[in-house]
Amino acid sequence: MSATAIQRLLAWAIALTLVALPVVGLLNGWYAADRWPVRQLELQAEFANVSAEQIRAAAAPAIGIGFFAVDLAGVQKSVAQLPWVEKVEARKRWPDTLVLRVYEQRPYAHWGREQLINREGRLFQVPGASEIQSLPRLDGPDERIGEVVAFYNEVLAEANGSGLNVAGVSLSARGSWTVHLDSGADIVVGNEHAQERLRRFLQMYPRVAGSGRGAFEYVDLRYSNGFAMKWPGAKAAVPASAPPPPASPVPPPVEDA
Repeated sequence: MSATAIQRLLAWAIALTLVALPVVGLLNGWYAADRWPVRQLELQAEFANVSAEQIRAAAAPAIGIGFFAVDLAGVQKSVAQLPWVEKVEARKRWPDTLVLRVYEQRPYAHWGREQLINREGRLFQVPGASEIQSLPRLDGPDERIGEVVAFYNEVLAEANGSGLNVAGVSLSARGSWTVHLDSGADIVVGNEHAQERLRRFLQMYPRVAGSGRGAFEYVDLRYSNGFAMKWPGAKAAVPASAPPPPASPVPPPVEDA
């Protein structure tokens, strides 16, 4: 290539740079940051647990900034730090509007004492979470959330029509399942043959409920061919077809914990 051709290429490259640099600089807010300021904030949200005032306060630093200098990622991060916010989408609309779409967490259940599970199966934490009364209470190792949710849904299906209202389930560190009823009673299922044991108990429960003893306090299903029950103020008892009941309180069977 001749020296003249090279000079022409360099001249074109310089010219293109001089044309493009102002555009890139403007779009990235490198200068003219005070020109065409953002004056309006448009909110799209459910406003179930997050108020418009909270969102406006979090996005306030972007109002008054030049249109091309607004840091959308920064605005998203600021709003996403609000309690109950799951995700934020931010965009600009010429000439002076910042548009925010805020997605709130949709709680599915309690997890332990302080956390909640959203409907995507992810944990989150918000002030006052433990006081929410309308959600099932689940618990277990964090890495086994999926199993706990699946077992809870299985228990709901099995208990449907039984007269027992399931408030939640828990899984111990050793893998033992317990079903919690809204009456305060616990059904200890154990870690082996959980569905089979629960189904057997629910099949016999109408006989137990018809005995006139009232609401039970505790059931232990960890027996090969029976289960132990305890009523308030009474010793533990099991159906006649099952092995003799242990003394109250019922000690955990040896087979699993």
